[in-house]
Amino acid sequence: MKNVGLQMTSGAVSGLAATLVLQPFDLVKTRIQQGGIHPTSGAFSTVPPALYTQPTVLQTARDIIYENGVKGLWRGTSASLIRNVPGMALYLTTVTQLRTFMASSPYFTKNLTENKGARKGESVLPKLTNQGNLISGAVARVSVGFVFNPLSVMKARFESNMYAYTSLRSAFLSIARGGPSELFRGFSATSMRDAPYAGMFMVFYEGLKHRASSVIPTNSHSETAILHSVCGATASGLATVATHPFDVVKTKLQVRSTDVRYRGFVSTVRAIWAERGLMGYLDGVSLRLGRKVLSAAIGWGVYECILVIVHKGQIE
Repeated sequence: MKNVGLQMTSGAVSGLAATLVLQPFDLVKTRIQQGGIHPTSGAFSTVPPALYTQPTVLQTARDIIYENGVKGLWRGTSASLIRNVPGMALYLTTVTQLRTFMASSPYFTKNLTENKGARKGESVLPKLTNQGNLISGAVARVSVGFVFNPLSVMKARFESNMYAYTSLRSAFLSIARGGPSELFRGFSATSMRDAPYAGMFMVFYEGLKHRASSVIPTNSHSETAILHSVCGATASGLATVATHPFDVVKTKLQVRSTDVRYRGFVSTVRAIWAERGLMGYLDGVSLRLGRKVLSAAIGWGVYECILVIVHKGQIE
């Protein structure tokens, strides 16, 4: 598991496929989560929260298509590709390398050889305890999230209709002029979302994969890909629902930067409660759930399948 180049390439292919297919989910989710829409004018304003109305998924998608056509659902794809392709590549490589390092410790390692599952088509990733899976997922995700946070801010604002950016360069320069506070806006909420999400995902994913492979042996590359996709989708669904409130807070922080109510984590949490109550923390949950489930199915299915194919080719 030391082939960093292969892992980076596999991760980049995973990120590319997931982003191109699933960008509409991210776009509509961002529009819903940004909130603050006046019911009569449709404009963003500072009217009392009682006058706000929360659009539905269908209403939001219909408005986007009406204004920009079907291609409007892919607005921000270029920003998403710049964020997600290298981000996915670095995350999957980091978590794989970290797991390989942790597998050298008896505390984090099960009594299994690293590639025992791979010869049955299950996986080539190191096998760790639940604690190891939790720590490796959380540390890798937060570390990569910190590096790519400026691009995450740019991605969110491109998807929002509150900014009139004409190019990626102008968008990034506009954000950079605000200094570190703008470049790393929303990182606290992102970390609180990503650390438990990635940790729980790895625990669920590895557990489901181990149990599924023992019940349903895989005898071909296509069956291996399906196994990883189903396990990845299931694990992602469970972890997504548990961490979604932090995603809402993150989006508000990154998009509503000029609104004093959304200048900090605690004030944003209070503002969401004042505007929408408990349901405000679930805005866009169906879209994020659909996006993360499909992304995990595509991403981990492609990533592990490529690694298994190459590994088998090397040992045959």
